[in-house]
Amino acid sequence: MARQRLMLDVAEYDRLLADLYDSAIDDHSWSRFLSRIQSLMQANFVTLILRTPQDSDKGLMIVIGDVEGQGSITYITYPYTETPFVNTPVNRVFTVTDVMSKTAWRASDYFKSFCEPQGVFHVMGADISPSSGGIFRFRITRPESMPDFSEQEKRFCAGLIPHMGRALHIHGLLGHRESLSSLYSQAIGRLSIATLVLDESGRILEDNQTARSMLEHNDGLKVVAGRLEASYPGDNKRLYQAIRAALQAEPSGPAPLSEALSVSRPSGQVSLGLVVEPVPQQEWEEGGGRPRVIVYVRDAVGKSMLSAAMTRQVFGFTPSEAALAMELANGLSLEDAAQSLGIRRNTARAHLRAIFSKTGVRRQTELVRLILNSVVTLGPEAKAGRGKMSVLDSEP
Repeated sequence: MARQRLMLDVAEYDRLLADLYDSAIDDHSWSRFLSRIQSLMQANFVTLILRTPQDSDKGLMIVIGDVEGQGSITYITYPYTETPFVNTPVNRVFTVTDVMSKTAWRASDYFKSFCEPQGVFHVMGADISPSSGGIFRFRITRPESMPDFSEQEKRFCAGLIPHMGRALHIHGLLGHRESLSSLYSQAIGRLSIATLVLDESGRILEDNQTARSMLEHNDGLKVVAGRLEASYPGDNKRLYQAIRAALQAEPSGPAPLSEALSVSRPSGQVSLGLVVEPVPQQEWEEGGGRPRVIVYVRDAVGKSMLSAAMTRQVFGFTPSEAALAMELANGLSLEDAAQSLGIRRNTARAHLRAIFSKTGVRRQTELVRLILNSVVTLGPEAKAGRGKMSVLDSEP
């Protein structure tokens, strides 16, 4: 079969690169980019191997093509650890004949087991190593009935490799930043701090679970037309002034001071404490809908999210001692904690003596401060509604 000359005008090349760089921030764009490559190269499969398998961990790859009659597949597991192409130089395009003869390729176990059943004979690819690290395997394949990849096609693919490396680098950086952001958000939530991110008009852009739970009660703070408001007019005026002051902070000026205020609650419980501060801005950032203000809220009477398992690990408590310590840390008296746990008052006193011995404190107030200032507040949230202790709550 005669070779087709690879023809691509500027507009087509621009769309190809646009899909590639969109993939850095949108995983779904990888499918569009790889589909364009498949059409351009008249390939039966185009594959980007995101993660190779290690030990019991399965790999992951994006495949464009009809795998075993299942149609176009996006993400599937990648089970192969060894291929004839694992030792190729990174960021350099190769074909089968650059690695071995066609006779050796036909005789290889990899070809017989995995390629021949899928109609794969001609292979062109590169192992891409972005500056952020890692190896991504990029493969384009054709059946034997099609011509092998030409030198022109290899040069075109080689021109894409630096762009793919940059896109994968950006994708990795954004993924790391998103992971860290998620961890920080979880840590703040475990500290029972509600966080709300507002735009320039005061609309809520983001909030965490603690904030959503707090707003559901409509006790001191509420959402009206997407904006944060206080329950009482006087508090709402002070909240509005604090938000406006944060919005007027100069991005290039000295670090602005946070503003603290309290808002009363219709329920009559202790007021909510708020801290309002501007979100740092880059000077070249323009446009609306960007994070401009962050509001932190604490409920002084809300229960702390303590981890029973971590409490036991940090202080060496038994399950019963940990349960009592957590009730005390949440503000209950010894008598109320005993009643909540369904144990006798003398039993609670015995547990408290053991707790004092293990922590080195002598007063209940010191114990509460010790627990709330420790790392146990950063552990996974304890499940609510534990109920009373029973004979099944055995000691180690």
